[in-house]
Amino acid sequence: QVQLVESGGGLVQAGGSLRLSCAASGSTFSINAIGWYRQAPGKQRELVAAISSGGSTNYADSVKGRFTISRDNAKNTVYLQMNSLKPEDTAVYYCNADSYYYTSGPEDYWGQGTQVTVSS
Repeated sequence: QVQLVESGGGLVQAGGSLRLSCAASGSTFSINAIGWYRQAPGKQRELVAAISSGGSTNYADSVKGRFTISRDNAKNTVYLQMNSLKPEDTAVYYCNADSYYYTSGPEDYWGQGTQVTVSS
């Protein structure tokens, strides 16, 4: 099992910045990648950014150049630095861990989510 705890959400004005944190615990050895997803009211959950165990990153087109995903392996924590925030970035942001166990195969874990609200 992997437990994920997000923090860092809040209310910010357009153009401002926030940094989200996702702290992982438990069977962190099983994690292949960690991603940040978001879900706005009435919309589907979408991938914002992800980082693999090898350090490869990918971003949604809508956040490229504004958001940066990074990790601190010593703290088992992944960060999402969000700059130049726009009202359309308003959503609940979720951390996801893509894990694999040799005995039981793939598993997917989610955090509880953190609200990000960007005012215009």
